[in-house]
Amino acid sequence: MAADQVVPFIPDVRRSFVEARGIRFHVTEAGEGRSVLALHGWPQHHYVYRDLLGDPPEGLRIIAPDLPGYGWSGAAPHRWAKDDVASDVLALMDAMGLAKDVLLVGHDWGGFVGYRMILREPERFAGFLVLNMAHPWAPAGVVARQAWRLLAYQPVIASVGVPLQRRTRFLERLFGAATSEGNRMDRETVRIFSERFRDPVVARAATDTYRTFLLREVPGAVRRSEGRRARVPVRALFGKGDAAVHYSLAAAETARADDYRLELVEGCGHFIVDERPGLVRERLVELDRETR
Repeated sequence: MAADQVVPFIPDVRRSFVEARGIRFHVTEAGEGRSVLALHGWPQHHYVYRDLLGDPPEGLRIIAPDLPGYGWSGAAPHRWAKDDVASDVLALMDAMGLAKDVLLVGHDWGGFVGYRMILREPERFAGFLVLNMAHPWAPAGVVARQAWRLLAYQPVIASVGVPLQRRTRFLERLFGAATSEGNRMDRETVRIFSERFRDPVVARAATDTYRTFLLREVPGAVRRSEGRRARVPVRALFGKGDAAVHYSLAAAETARADDYRLELVEGCGHFIVDERPGLVRERLVELDRETR
């Protein structure tokens, strides 16, 4: 049964449950040293960072929580508004004693939430490595030109996402379509991710993620653009072949940030952590070195 799915094996990691803001977070970590908080997106969980967790870079403590309602974390007591999730993760940091000098990594929705965290409490973070996610300052015209990408799948998840994820092979097909040729995930990895979404709690969290985005957060962004400026160094790494999120939404020239760099990766799709784990590791190590 998906609800009883065994947590996937990663050698030598430490696992724990941490209570924060009414959520029982499942946290996987490995290594010692400077803390790196690594946030996943949909349709994944902490296992996306298996390479970093299984072989943490020297001097770094990799901490990969399952976001509320995802993976093996407890359900969120809200409808997955991204500001609420940012508050949840900041509370998790408090509970774990992560007060300052933290490196943040975020892929997909983890990157979306990560931006809200660094804009709200920049003093806690030394740097942010964001992976295949738009920045919050993308101009309305650029967003409008790329909106068809979101409309190709997000309304379906937002409406019938629970039965779609639980009872069909939609996610298995998605992983195949969203990764680049020659970098497909193996069948077991796809199963580890997709089977978790057969759990009704996890499927509901994913559906809420998109429903809240489309019904509340997109209209909110149209009414009021993001005016805060990023004071934390941001390094954006972006698979250029991403069919879901276009790299123009992460352009350096439109970023309101003191220190922002965008690197486009040829021959790579949306799931850059799975497709280019070595490159993600290199850029994390470089960001650590830059911000010491």
